[in-house]
Order: sequence, then C-alpha cells, then structure tokens
Amino acid sequence: MSESISQHTNTVAEHVAGPHIAIAAEKLGEFFGITISNTLLMSWFVMAILIVIAIVVNRLISEKNPGKLQMFFEMLFEFILDFIDEVFENRKMTIAFFPLLVTVFLFIWLSNWTEFLPGVSSITFETINGIQPLLRSVNTDLNVTIALALIVFVVIEWTGIKRLGFFQYGKKFINFSSPLNFFIGLIELVSEIAKLISFSFRLFGNIFAGEVLIAVTVFFIPFFLPVPLMMFELFVGFIQAAVFSLLTLFFVKIAITKSEH
Repeated sequence: MSESISQHTNTVAEHVAGPHIAIAAEKLGEFFGITISNTLLMSWFVMAILIVIAIVVNRLISEKNPGKLQMFFEMLFEFILDFIDEVFENRKMTIAFFPLLVTVFLFIWLSNWTEFLPGVSSITFETINGIQPLLRSVNTDLNVTIALALIVFVVIEWTGIKRLGFFQYGKKFINFSSPLNFFIGLIELVSEIAKLISFSFRLFGNIFAGEVLIAVTVFFIPFFLPVPLMMFELFVGFIQAAVFSLLTLFFVKIAITKSEH
C-alpha cells in the first residue's frame, strides 16, 4: 500500500514539476580537462554564425558595383564611425576602437537573440548529472559576462595609461595634492573597480531574468502571454548589447580625459 502511494506521489510530482531553472550553466562533459558547458557550446555556435556572416559579406562587397544592401551597410557603418568620432574627437582612435565596439555589440546581440531559436533550452542531453539542456543562452552564464567585463576593463585601463601615462592616469585615483582630491580619488578608484560588477551583472541579470520570466510564463500561461514577452525580450537583448558597447565607448573616453577635466 505504501509503495503504491509513493509511486502515485512521484507520478504527480513529475506532472506538476515546474520549468527547469538553474543559475549556473549545466556541465555537459570534459575535453582534455576543460569543462564543456551548454553556454560554452552555444557561444561556439554564435561565433560560427558571426564568422560565416563575415565571410559571406566580405565576398559580396564590390567596389565597382555596390548593391543597395552594401550601400545601406556602408551608410550604417559611416553613421557609427561619425558617432564614435564625436565622442573621441580623434579619427585615429575611432578607427582603432571601431572593431572592438562593433564586435562586442554583435556578439552580445546575437547571443541574446539566439536564445529564441527552436531547440535552445528544449533539446536535452543526458549526462552523469542527469538530463541537461544541450544549448543555453550565452549571457545567462555569469562566467561569460564577467569575461566580457574583464576584457573591456583591461582595454579601458590600458588605454588610459597609454594615452595619459602611468603617473598621470594614476593621479585620478591617488592624489595627495589636497584632502578633498584624495577623497575624490578614492571614490574614483571604487567606481572604477565597480565597473567590473556593473558590466557583468547588468547584462547577466537582465538576460537571466528574461529567460526565467519566459520559462515560468510558458509553464503557467502557454498560449497567450509568451509571444509579447518574447518580443519584449528581443528588444531588451538589443538594448543590452547597445548599452554594453556604449558604456565601453564612454568609459574609454573618460579614461583618456585628464582628471582636471
């Protein structure tokens, strides 16, 4: 009798089980001691898409007979270059940072949008830890967003040191000219370190929260609400990519500006 009740309880639990939600990326296996997670697999997929697009676009470029699509992208790129130029006021720096800013934007944007491709989070893979999703949105992994933040942080600090010099740049954070400047420098130092947290957790928090919201909505209200929420998350994914790139641009500008300004 007790076994029958137990089996019935387990069956009911399986039917009422909620959506699969995990903060950490699920481990699929190892390759020469390197952990392969579902977000890592997804990031390779995103990079492959970007590489293929770059190759195709490069082959379609024609200097003699540019098509309408090529002219559109040239106008778009020129607009972005002019915008960066207005911030830096230096064409050489604009050209130097254009590839980084656009690459970061495209990677984050495509990573956010590929979350809604069929099969992502729904195709499962059996591991020693149980059945796990084979693919998962890249930016729902805090390791990815921290890695992106570290790359940007190093670029910002290195650019500031290279443009102003080590001691001139250091005066922004350690300044003994007056008690007020010393206190302001400490605030600047804390805010500089906080960029790592703000960059990584802003992107991770927004994308992960959107994934959880949609998963819960699909479970409870599967027919009506998910579609507008997905449309909204597509918008959020684009905005988060733009915000990350724009903050990188503005923080680089702040880094190369002397403390007196």
